Amino acid sequence: MLNKKSVDDINVKGKRVLVRCDFNVPLIDGKITDENRLVAALPTIKKLIADGGKIILCSHLGKPKGEPKPELSLAPVAVRLSELLGQEVKFAADAEVVGENAKAAVAAMNDGDIVLLENTRYRAEETKNGEAFSKELASLCDVFVNDAFGTAHRAHCSNVGVTQFVDTAVVGYLMQKEIDFLGNAVENPERPFVAILGGSKVSSKISVINNLLEKVDTLIIGGGMCFTFTKAQGGNVGKSLLEEDYLQYALDMIEKAKEKGVKLLLPVDAVAADEFSNDANIKVVPQNEIPEGWMGLDIGPETAKLYAEAVKSAKTVVWNGPMGCFEMPNFANGTETVAKALSETDAVTIIGGGDSAAAVNQLGYGDKMTHISTGGGASLEFLEGKELPGVAAANDK
Repeated sequence: MLNKKSVDDINVKGKRVLVRCDFNVPLIDGKITDENRLVAALPTIKKLIADGGKIILCSHLGKPKGEPKPELSLAPVAVRLSELLGQEVKFAADAEVVGENAKAAVAAMNDGDIVLLENTRYRAEETKNGEAFSKELASLCDVFVNDAFGTAHRAHCSNVGVTQFVDTAVVGYLMQKEIDFLGNAVENPERPFVAILGGSKVSSKISVINNLLEKVDTLIIGGGMCFTFTKAQGGNVGKSLLEEDYLQYALDMIEKAKEKGVKLLLPVDAVAADEFSNDANIKVVPQNEIPEGWMGLDIGPETAKLYAEAVKSAKTVVWNGPMGCFEMPNFANGTETVAKALSETDAVTIIGGGDSAAAVNQLGYGDKMTHISTGGGASLEFLEGKELPGVAAANDK
């Protein structure tokens, strides 16, 4: 689908290579609490070391908004990467990112050495794709590799701007994998193709629903956004999540599914609670009869069974957004039933990042999925059929 050059198409022996990674990891008191993103970056880094390149890593971390906030420094990442790689990752501690430390460290590099730059968002221009900062980053390198899918839907200096001033710009293994799985799923899926959408808001998934109705055989809707559909069809939703402005849109989508011959599955029952708490009083009610003062916080057991059945015969499944408030054990059953069904199917199973990825991993089904995306927002925009700036900026094959 996206014919972009990757690290396999180049050899970087003796060259300075700037690699944009996604090291946006959770830190508590300077300790990394989840290092999945560091581990995911290793194959690309190891390939470039094996080539004999001079490897300069960069990433953002959190939202420092152009200020050098010490608690958002990438220093702990350099320490942990050194351990994971078994060789020193030299940290260039410059508040301006490309400063004296970075320039000196890069000038002193031997083939196979690694330097990590400071948080790219210490520079306010990073998120505005300012030309001066892009040029500074480009001045450090001969080749640029983008391996940060999580920010691919944003045009920033360190993933898009820099490519205008470097002749060779390619994607890393992680990007390649995301493009292959998400791209093929959407453009060339093995059928039946089933998409499962959850999460709280219809408004954030509008373009996704619209685009997927052109492509899928079955569309399953769960999560908080299902109540807008229920209300649109005349049901009672109590005080469940509801987007009044999108009632007509929900009806339009139901209509579009009919026109396209897409099977649109909506919940038939709900787990309702009298307050937003795991300790609330709970009862299972028909989806369109949620009592006044109660709210639906998960799909009901009949719905869960129906959805699990629907994925059994699928050959490709894309899942974005949980079925209910899975963080609370009493409302995790819907999400868990769907995750379990996906773990047992022969289909190619692709989990959009963000909450769905967290849910699948927390419930222990992560290793049973074909692909778990590393980017929530980026994977959503991919499913909307949008071109991602970070991908578009790489050289074509």
